[in-house]
Amino acid sequence: MSTEERQRLAAELRDTMQRGTMWTVLLHHTVAGKAGLNVTDLQCLNLLSLDGPVTPGGLAQAMGITTGGAITAVVDRLERAGYVRRSRDPHDRRRVIVELVPEAMARIAGYFEPVATSVQARFAEFSDEQLRTLLEFARGNNAAMPEVIKEVQALP
Repeated sequence: MSTEERQRLAAELRDTMQRGTMWTVLLHHTVAGKAGLNVTDLQCLNLLSLDGPVTPGGLAQAMGITTGGAITAVVDRLERAGYVRRSRDPHDRRRVIVELVPEAMARIAGYFEPVATSVQARFAEFSDEQLRTLLEFARGNNAAMPEVIKEVQALP
């Protein structure tokens, strides 16, 4: 492949990923609205579903929310809506753990069912090796994002 062709493909992939990010943001706004949440609250639920129970401070750090009042407000809203509950850490009773309420999350999962169906159909079009390559790319991209976010935060 020529250098020009590689640059063209890389630019097209970048633009395609940018469009995909746009659609993902719009999807999450739509789901959040259907669930009666804002996008930040929905992403907190997403993080809890991926990583499991966490302290409010851990949730704040992962989401880039200030500890104290801001994360307390998020957890309060999610708890009032029935999506999470606070419990005491069994190893340190002074610590609070935020955990999902599975029955409530089932409501939100239904909104993502069309996405899961679409993604599974796309995966079926790829070979095992192609899926491994996509997974490697996605893992690397995800691993890079926290540092990218810090870089963007540091910009004037």
